[in-house]
Amino acid sequence: MIEAKNLTKRYGDKIAVNDLSFTVEPGRVTGFLGPNGAGKSTTMRLLLGLDRPNRGDATIDGRHYRDLPRPLRMVGALLEARAIHTGRSAYNHLLCLAQTQGLGKKRVEEVIELVGLTEVARKRAGGFSLGMGQRLGIAAALLADPSVLILDEPVNGLDPEGIVWIRTLMKQLASEGRTVFVSSHLMNEMAVTADHLIVIGRGRLIADCSTEEFIERSTEQIVVVRSPDAERLAVAVGKEGGKAVPNGEGLLTVTNLEAARIGELSAAGGFVLHELTPRRGSLEEAFMELTRESVEYGAGVAPDAQGGA
Repeated sequence: MIEAKNLTKRYGDKIAVNDLSFTVEPGRVTGFLGPNGAGKSTTMRLLLGLDRPNRGDATIDGRHYRDLPRPLRMVGALLEARAIHTGRSAYNHLLCLAQTQGLGKKRVEEVIELVGLTEVARKRAGGFSLGMGQRLGIAAALLADPSVLILDEPVNGLDPEGIVWIRTLMKQLASEGRTVFVSSHLMNEMAVTADHLIVIGRGRLIADCSTEEFIERSTEQIVVVRSPDAERLAVAVGKEGGKAVPNGEGLLTVTNLEAARIGELSAAGGFVLHELTPRRGSLEEAFMELTRESVEYGAGVAPDAQGGA
C-alpha cells in the first residue's frame, strides 16, 4: 500500500504539490491522472525518495523508501525508461541491477522473455527504439518480483500489441494482490485499465474514486435514438422535459430523459424505433470537464483564428 499524507513540494516560488493526501490500495490498478504540470511526476519522485517534501510524508507499506533494505524487492518503479547506460546491453543492464538485490541470472532471463526482448537482449540499449527502451524499463521494474509497482507513462512508445500486453500485465499483477500505481495521458487506455483513479490538478487532489464513479459524476448520460419519426419524437421528448438534438439521418441525441421513458413515449405516439441506446460519457470527457480549471499549459489560438497576425 502507498500512502501520501499532506505532501507539499515547492521549487522556488512554484508549488508543484500542494497538501496532497491519498492511499493506493493493493489488489487493483490505480490510475494517476492530471493535466501537464499537475504534479504527477513530482509526486512519484516524492514517493520514491528522489525528492524531499517541504511538508508531509510518503510511505510504502508503512516505511519510507530509503529505509527499505532491498528496495527493488518491495517496489518496482519506472519513471524514466531511458535512464540507462547506453553502452550496456539490455541483459547486462538488468544483470547489474539483479546483483544488487541478490538475484541470479535466471531471473534476468525470465523478465527479458516476459517483456519480449529476447532477440535483442545482447544488443546495446543505446540503440533501442522508444518502445524497446520502454520494455527494458518495465523489465527493470519487474526484476525483483515486487509487491508494489509505480509506473510513470508505461505505454509511452509502445505499439498497439505492446499496449495490450502491458494493460493485461498490470491487471494480472493487481489480481495477485499487488499495488499498481500508474500514470498516463491516454484516457481511453486508462478507462479500460484502471479500477480506481486519483486525479490531481495544480498539485491538489481533485478526485479519488472508482473509474466508473468518476465518469458518472462528471459526465451527462445521453440516449442515442434512431427513428424514421425523429422529428415528431423530438417534439414529444421536449414536452416531457428532455432535450433532443438531431444529428441527421433520423438520429437524435437525447439528454435529461431516461431511455425507458423515451421508449414509452415512442409506443404511446406510435413512433418506430430503430435504435435506443443509453450511453455514458467517456473518461476523456469526464477528465476534461473536471480538470478544466486546473490546466496550467493550455493550447494557444492559431493566428488565423484571431483575425490574422
